[in-house]
Amino acid sequence: MRDAVIVDAVRTPLGKGKATGSLASVHPVDLLATPLRALAERNHLDPGLLDDVVVGAVSQVGEQAFNVGRRALLAAGFPERVPATTVDRQCGSSQQAISFAAQGVQAGAYDLVIAGGVESMSRVPMGSPAAGAWDLDGRHFAARYPEGLVSQGVASELIAAKWGVSRSELDEFGLRSQELARGATDWGAFAHEIVGVEVVDDDGSVRVVTADEGLRHTTLEGLAALRPAFVDERMEARFPQIEWSTTAGTSSQLTDGAAALLLASEERAAELGLRPRARVHTTAVEADDPLFMLTAVIPVTHKVLAKAGLALKDIDLFEVNEAFASVVLAWAREVGADMAKVNVNGGAIALGHPLGASGARLATTLVNALEQRDKRYGLQIMCEAGGIANATIYERLS
Repeated sequence: MRDAVIVDAVRTPLGKGKATGSLASVHPVDLLATPLRALAERNHLDPGLLDDVVVGAVSQVGEQAFNVGRRALLAAGFPERVPATTVDRQCGSSQQAISFAAQGVQAGAYDLVIAGGVESMSRVPMGSPAAGAWDLDGRHFAARYPEGLVSQGVASELIAAKWGVSRSELDEFGLRSQELARGATDWGAFAHEIVGVEVVDDDGSVRVVTADEGLRHTTLEGLAALRPAFVDERMEARFPQIEWSTTAGTSSQLTDGAAALLLASEERAAELGLRPRARVHTTAVEADDPLFMLTAVIPVTHKVLAKAGLALKDIDLFEVNEAFASVVLAWAREVGADMAKVNVNGGAIALGHPLGASGARLATTLVNALEQRDKRYGLQIMCEAGGIANATIYERLS
């Protein structure tokens, strides 16, 4: 089987996913076109050589409907002959896009491919695809889960209760995310991965956004003063164990953003004079209890390590999506991960979580972090709605 190597990985800055956010005026097609165009320009690549573009997006409705990947590559100026597809594995959509692209290379179906993702949560709000649907589950699903499932916020509370994660631990993790992201930003950890996004203001002037917008100066005292964000009186009788401890300061932020990676076979990269930076070593996907929804990160970690023939101690850096602080802390407690290796540049609590783009964003940050710290193996894990999780091991090559 051939190796799938990563030639380059880029992302946009991450903007707050609300009307006043720095990227709110940017159409998601243009947002995704930015890293696609950057990959071609940075690597002096003729995009007409691409076999495919595989894109993740969660809310595939409105401006993100009808295969947003195809429209984005056309907006980026790629030749009309280049195909694209858009996939949905909820928050892991663009991580799954990377897996599909890598598997295509490994199988010989692709020689050169881009994988990426986009989500404009200011323009296509979370939950938009379900608008107007009075029944999402159907008769047989409802029969299997007669009490129904819960929101992700309630799931985060169930996780905190089951693994005994206290409010103070959650707040400490939220502060950690902000401090690490601020430190990484200050010393330039993201400089090589961020490509600026052109924004046209109401007066017609053009400015370029280059910085992540979600960073906040905060303290433990400030976090401790925040009210729980997901209190649901209807759930209190059903789940008396919940202490309602998850706040806005320990949850991922609604975000606008896009990211993309250029993958190739080793042979194709050599032909084109492209330098591989890493390879996709092993991929896995697993599922768990949909009520807890976000805990499949635990079994998928064991699965991908076993598949790779590696042990937890072999992994130099981890990128575990910070959907909620409780998810990362429960995962670390269960698998025994060294927190000094986890999300070393901060995570979604500080930087943001642009749903369909987050998998590619984490991969981009992880590949860069492996290079910056002269490390070999990185493991990326993403929890996803429905009780699913993706895991990918990357190996730095140069």
